[in-house]
Amino acid sequence: MSRQKTILAVIADADGEVFEHPDLLMAGMNGMTVCHPAEDELIPLPEGSRLFTIPNTPPIGFDRSSGQQKTVNTLPADWGGGKAQAVSAFTTPAFTRTLLPAVDYQKKEVELTLWSYTAVGWCVEEERFYVAAVRVDRNQQWEAEHFDDRKLEPLVRKRVAEQPDNRLVEQLSRCALDYHCFAAKNMFFGRWEAPLPCSPTCNARCIGCISLQDEPEVCQASQDRLTFVPTVEELCQVAVPHLKTAENAIVSFGQGCEGDPILQADRIVDSVKEMRRQTSRGTINFNSNASIPDAIDKLAEAGIDSIRISLNSVQERFYNAYYRPIKYHFDDVIESARRAKQHGLFTMLNYLVFPGITDREDEIEKLLELIDSVEIDMIQMRNLSIDPLLYWKSMGAEGSGIGMKKMLDRVKKEIPRIQYGYFNRTKDNFYPPGYETDWPLPAEL
Repeated sequence: MSRQKTILAVIADADGEVFEHPDLLMAGMNGMTVCHPAEDELIPLPEGSRLFTIPNTPPIGFDRSSGQQKTVNTLPADWGGGKAQAVSAFTTPAFTRTLLPAVDYQKKEVELTLWSYTAVGWCVEEERFYVAAVRVDRNQQWEAEHFDDRKLEPLVRKRVAEQPDNRLVEQLSRCALDYHCFAAKNMFFGRWEAPLPCSPTCNARCIGCISLQDEPEVCQASQDRLTFVPTVEELCQVAVPHLKTAENAIVSFGQGCEGDPILQADRIVDSVKEMRRQTSRGTINFNSNASIPDAIDKLAEAGIDSIRISLNSVQERFYNAYYRPIKYHFDDVIESARRAKQHGLFTMLNYLVFPGITDREDEIEKLLELIDSVEIDMIQMRNLSIDPLLYWKSMGAEGSGIGMKKMLDRVKKEIPRIQYGYFNRTKDNFYPPGYETDWPLPAEL
């Protein structure tokens, strides 16, 4: 750490009240390895982020006097001496975590909910929280200040009343008001990126799926999955007005409340053709596991502009362990990426990152090979939301990585044209001025 900053560990009592620990320095974890955070791995906690406890799980820090690693099972005596709980941060979008919270995961009593667990500490000199993260996207449209539900609800009620027979509008009203999906809120606000969920089925069984879990009594999905396939008319009634009039208009297939849209490729092809018949304005994006290469050909010919391909790793063993694919193979995903680029689509990876997996030497080498051979345009560095211990055990991994910030620096240095991000872009902003040198980004814009 820099001599100018003292970052203390933070802990919580049984009621969830958070304290800085006067005798412990902040620790983080890369994989399951406890480590001291490097200075460039920490930033002030961004606005809109949240703190929460890791229930009944003791935190780990470094003793300020001896430097020794210490697990804190109880609060200091002058705080009452009760049971101590670890604290985690959930960073606002646009930021990628660099370290997991340092806790004794072996002592946790429950499977943790599907959040992205991030190490957090308290800066003594600045009297504010610091979090293990880096900014990867300049887009500020997704900040919480732009999503006032008091203004949203009347717009939702009005749109549903205007289109009472459109099941997709009804679905998005629930996404906006119940699940607080920012993309769904955008649709009702008439701006930026709007969602087009369309597939109730999937051909993968992701361990961290947020819309369907095999064992809901162990780990609950964050939301209910779509139960119908929208018609071309329903999709166009949502998409076309948005494409025609919205500021920075994007419509995207592939959302958290559905399976994978590639299984509805024919319906999407017909819908995109109709959208483009009615307007050439705006950007049509396709988020998918990209498991069917022939479908990518059809979608590109129909008129989509960009594709975001989801994967947790560029190594087949890690990919299979997480996605558990059904009737497709990892090679199909890579072939789809090649075809997308051959068709001229702006091609992105929806890279579900995890410290200790994403920053491994073997992972970095494979990522560099993929970027170079396929000519990937952007990597969206998305924090994988999952119980860290569950994921680590599922991957069968050992050891640790070089550090997420070092990984990002290295990839950018070796392939300067690669772009980092967190959000989809309009087609007029696929290659913004200075993108080859726009790294690192300042934490506070």
